[in-house]
Amino acid sequence: MTTPKRLVAVAVAISLLAALAGCAGIPDSGSVQQGDPITSDVVDSDVVYTPNGPSVGSSQEQLLNGFLAAGTGPQNDYAVARQFLSTGFADGWNPRDSVMVRPGTGTTTRVSDTRLDYTFVDSATVDDTGRYTPATSSVPTTLGYRFVQEDGQWRISDAPDGIVLTPATFQSVFRSHAIYFYDPTFTYLVPDERWFLARSSTSTRIASAVLAGPSSWLQGAVVSAFPDGTRLSLTAITVDDGTARVDLTADALGADPTARARMQAQLLASFSSVAAITAVELSVESTALDVPELGQDSPLRDPTVDARPLVVADGVLGFASRSAVSELAGLSPTVTDLGATALELSGDQTRAAVATPEGAVLVRADGSSRLLDARPGLAPPSLDDRGYVWSVPESDPGDLLVIGGDGVVHAVSSSLPDGADVVTLRVSRDGSRVLALLDDDGDARLTVAAVVRDAEGVPTALGPALELATATGVPVDATWADQSSVAVLTRAGDEPQVTVSEVGGPATSRGRPPGDPESIVGGNGVGRLQVRTADGMVLEPRGSSWQDSGIRADLLATQR
Repeated sequence: MTTPKRLVAVAVAISLLAALAGCAGIPDSGSVQQGDPITSDVVDSDVVYTPNGPSVGSSQEQLLNGFLAAGTGPQNDYAVARQFLSTGFADGWNPRDSVMVRPGTGTTTRVSDTRLDYTFVDSATVDDTGRYTPATSSVPTTLGYRFVQEDGQWRISDAPDGIVLTPATFQSVFRSHAIYFYDPTFTYLVPDERWFLARSSTSTRIASAVLAGPSSWLQGAVVSAFPDGTRLSLTAITVDDGTARVDLTADALGADPTARARMQAQLLASFSSVAAITAVELSVESTALDVPELGQDSPLRDPTVDARPLVVADGVLGFASRSAVSELAGLSPTVTDLGATALELSGDQTRAAVATPEGAVLVRADGSSRLLDARPGLAPPSLDDRGYVWSVPESDPGDLLVIGGDGVVHAVSSSLPDGADVVTLRVSRDGSRVLALLDDDGDARLTVAAVVRDAEGVPTALGPALELATATGVPVDATWADQSSVAVLTRAGDEPQVTVSEVGGPATSRGRPPGDPESIVGGNGVGRLQVRTADGMVLEPRGSSWQDSGIRADLLATQR
């Protein structure tokens, strides 16, 4: 059963009178109110599940159903679920090993007098480090359970570790948290999404995950500011008046002052989903660390772009409003003369990677252009912040090239799956990841891979492809909605669909744009996506629907 419980939120306004060495904080204002010290943080959850224990005289089937339902109650280390287990097995079962998300119903099959199998189709799994992996097939999963009688009552004597939850209960019991690492230049913070129990010591889980390093698919593309081997010296982090006090092992003493400042910034960003934490204080074996300010070297987290659509309209490239297009004077004439069919603009607006009938072209703000890739059948090119243009033939995902502004071509070892056509390839703004929307025999397939670079910053390889959940249907286009999610445009028959897929989380529908949508761009979050239809309308999301922005365009371009 479920019992709604509203958690009381205590708002504490903090006025920072002076910057403390070793403590980075989020500025606030207003009167000072003294609150009780916070020793553990709790993520709000509107629903608390309080499952029932076993009933007297339960059959094996009833006992199994009750045990599976008790996976919704993590209180006291799943104490209720352990009541369904035999005396010799209760302490050995590990519910935190994994979570399997089951969107449908399962079936129970009797194997013997003392064994039942439970079979279902899962949509995702979450491992013991909080990493979420969508299922890539609909092959059923079967879990086996054995039973024994104790004092005349059936109990489970053997069961797989982990729990099984429906999508709704999973998102009530667990919460997503982005932990952060750096790109190799320490310019950007790169998110690595994890899922932790909503009513647990979240700050300790987050800090431990940061210190343990990035997910395997990101390794080689991101770095941590913490010296190798650094761990928490205490079993839990304390939070007092909004400050998380993080005590580290002696390995942290190997960090120079700049690294210490980056360590602090990395943790503070990773704690951003915990409302109780507004500052971080570092210490080593209970001795405070002296941490300087990063100042202008502070890393960027989820940078945004100009909110206006970037379009080509009536022979002009620029930022559009209902009344006019503000021309990018240096780039516009060349781009329109080339007959651009797709375009990606650099963050400083000095360069553009342009798809043309002749191939992938780099256009500069001085009006010059250079054909970089003349291979036939190319997917639209992408541009990274190091100035490299990414280009790949639609029919050959393995033949991936990056070309510098000097025209030098570098082959990239590709992990994109064979046997599918590339519809869209886009480099993230942090330059550490690439999304690829693929056409797998008429059905959409969405992957993200890490970008591995050499010491000079030249891309050399893509890491293992991470499959993301997305809607079925013919793939049309995809974009980075923000640094943590990808928006995908698909079509099933005559019905278009926009789906937002979290990188390390589930996918959610964002409605059906009207007309015949053919491209989608993002950059400022899910609520600021833009879609262009075949007749030139630029659409924007309004709640659960899509509405005409009043802007007409021949091309909708991507901003970096």
